[in-house]
Amino acid sequence: MRKTFIALGIFLTVNTVLTHIPSTVQAQQEIPSYAKWGKIAIEETQAKYPQANIIDYLHEGSETKGNSTIEKFKLWLKDGENEFGVFVRIEYTTQTEAVVKIDLQETSR
Repeated sequence: MRKTFIALGIFLTVNTVLTHIPSTVQAQQEIPSYAKWGKIAIEETQAKYPQANIIDYLHEGSETKGNSTIEKFKLWLKDGENEFGVFVRIEYTTQTEAVVKIDLQETSR
């Protein structure tokens, strides 16, 4: 009788774990809320530095100021032997998502 309960417990535990795996995988495939702004950051950087290749990308977070939000990114570029970073700040109206301004600032770090 005890072996039956142990086997049943193992079955229920394994079954519970297996039913939760797909939801974990699905959560990893969600598109981040900043994806739209990241695409714009990449496009603006490519327009300003057309000869350089973007080799890395980092979303540094967002900041809300009054009615607007600022999305912050750092992109790392390589132009020949020269590597450098570009900070991209995209300010937009939070409610309408209309872009207010986009700032790009080059950095050596």
